[in-house]
Amino acid sequence: MITSRRAFLKTAALGGASLVVAFDGRRLLGAGKEAAGQFKPNGWVRVDADGTVTLTIGKSDMGQGVRTSLAMILADELEADWSRIKLVQASPGPDFKRLGTGGSFSLAGSWKTLRQAGAAAREMLITAAAARWKVDRAACSAAKGEVFHSASKRSLKYGALVADAAKLPIQADPPLKKASDFRLIGKPTKRIDGRDVVTGAARYGIDTKIPGMLYASIERPPWRGAKPKSLQDAKALAIRGVRLVPCASGTAVVGETTWAALKGRAALAVDWGDPPKDAFDSEAHFKRLDEASEQKGFVTRKDDAPAGTRVAARTIYASYFYPFYAHAPVETMNCVADVREDRCIIWAPTQAPNSLQEKVATFLGTTPEKVEVHVTLIGGGFGRRLAVDYALEAAEISRAVKAPVQVLWTRADDTRYGHFQAASAHRLSAGLDSTDALVAWRHTKAGSLHNLELPDPAAVRDAGFYQDLSWGVYDVPYAIPSIETAYVTVNLPVRHGPWRSVFAPSSVFAREAFIDEVAHVRGSDPLAFRLELLKGPDTVKAGSLTIDRRRLRRVLEVVREKSGWGAAVATRHGRGVACNIYDGETHIAYVVDVAVDGTGKVRVERVVAAVDCGLVVNPTGVEQQTEGGIIWGISSALMGEITFRGGTAQQATYADYGVARMRDTPAIEVHIVPSEATQPFGMGEPPVPPIAPAIVNAIFAATGKRIRRLPIRPEDLKAV
Repeated sequence: MITSRRAFLKTAALGGASLVVAFDGRRLLGAGKEAAGQFKPNGWVRVDADGTVTLTIGKSDMGQGVRTSLAMILADELEADWSRIKLVQASPGPDFKRLGTGGSFSLAGSWKTLRQAGAAAREMLITAAAARWKVDRAACSAAKGEVFHSASKRSLKYGALVADAAKLPIQADPPLKKASDFRLIGKPTKRIDGRDVVTGAARYGIDTKIPGMLYASIERPPWRGAKPKSLQDAKALAIRGVRLVPCASGTAVVGETTWAALKGRAALAVDWGDPPKDAFDSEAHFKRLDEASEQKGFVTRKDDAPAGTRVAARTIYASYFYPFYAHAPVETMNCVADVREDRCIIWAPTQAPNSLQEKVATFLGTTPEKVEVHVTLIGGGFGRRLAVDYALEAAEISRAVKAPVQVLWTRADDTRYGHFQAASAHRLSAGLDSTDALVAWRHTKAGSLHNLELPDPAAVRDAGFYQDLSWGVYDVPYAIPSIETAYVTVNLPVRHGPWRSVFAPSSVFAREAFIDEVAHVRGSDPLAFRLELLKGPDTVKAGSLTIDRRRLRRVLEVVREKSGWGAAVATRHGRGVACNIYDGETHIAYVVDVAVDGTGKVRVERVVAAVDCGLVVNPTGVEQQTEGGIIWGISSALMGEITFRGGTAQQATYADYGVARMRDTPAIEVHIVPSEATQPFGMGEPPVPPIAPAIVNAIFAATGKRIRRLPIRPEDLKAV
């Protein structure tokens, strides 16, 4: 369970002497003996006198189960008793200056540091036991929270050794265990907080309650520059305890309960009038994207064909379009702020605690150390909570009303005023020589920069900057003699920013669907065609990435075998394939079975996945993340889309912005492919990009109809 800093301080005060090993997220810092009643939050591995091992987690949990995997890494290297592990959540401070969760980097970024921290504590405990027994240290070993002396068959529990161990110097480079000696890593393990989550004991941001807390719901302008034409402020103020507070985001309706704030906002009945004629329209934006994709763009990769390569005898062209998407987490944006003079306490479900602390401090005109941030569990992040707008709103309103305030976004607020996944257009061409060999590949993406943070002007002239915007474009893994990829920037006035898998889903959708088109023109089996294109050099450079074709071949071969690829299917049923390497690290392939009924409705019936994510810490977590990414991808392929008319997002709730439900979940098989990698890679984002193209490729196999724009609409398939 998550424990607040204050609760952990109280627990620490009762704990007596402890062995503590500190780290700052990158390296070991030191060790020492705690004085009773004193504790300064830091990156600490703590072993208490009762044998309890406490890990302060520096990553936010938003459903991915990362805290369990991080604890497994520590406990395994420490040789701790898994039943004695406890967790607390890190807060920004002198020892935690680099908190943040995103980019599927939690395990990879913590792997070495946590192992070193666990190993250092283990070695000190073993040394302390050997000294007490007056025996050769090499004759001692540790396991399950105890140190053993094999010759005398003596043992001491960790708790009995912490006072002695704390007096020892810490090793800067302690010996790490061999992979063959791992006891926890690699074993399927249930979430350490699973029971709390399913029983409701776990506390999320939205559950935060502070004495004297007020509640705020904000009426926001529906389009940029909108001004209220009329509003019924007297009716809103007539509701008991309601007050109106102007704020940067609009008008905050503040009440003594959530219900009062929402009722007051409804009574306000703001009439915003008519939008201007040039207000943002998503269909007009798609036309701009389409036109931009025909431009030269900023070249992100250019591989010239080797001498002797045959020229293209014919060229195939296609354009693909990817819509706007909302994050649509179960827990809407929320934050509690308590501003007192130049100090502030924040309780927030955030992916970016340090950024939140710094920006709230700047907004309030104070220093970061005067902004205390408590990071709560997150009911779905997906990149949306890398922004901190909801925290700034809470701080502004709390300062105005001189009381703690919880800002709570409604579902409609969350859907219409978030930071959307930006729409994009993709123009692709494939050149085939006289033998139908693929000899040339062109892919231009037209899209928009994240506007959460404006880039350094120097960065927009760098190829690496545009490569980051076009994952899945420039890093095409296939062996094609001539490759040229490019990016064209199209300005976008609505807020947009990180989304699950960032820029990869749209690019991989276009690339993997178009590869199928090329295979069909050649009369090739699409899975066999991919394997053919992965022959040649095993590794190749694409920008800063190294593409490992061996690992991609293996995952394709696994799904070919496990899915029964090539077996006959029923009428209006189809089987499709897609694969991807995410950021040069995690390799995934899917085979998808779909059924398309007479009304054009698509049902995803089965997904077979093969995953190579490096060294696997928790197989259960890998399976869960793959399943979650597949269901997320089904939502974006078949259901949700955000459209804009008159500058306003048209969708508001799950009723008109579709997300996959339990009834939409297919049979899913996840096959973890053994990897040669010696560290774990990400799994939060990599499962998303290949699922949509695998679905549309399966639809083509079932109906002969190409889908080049998402989401898939039944009317597009009804007459097929």
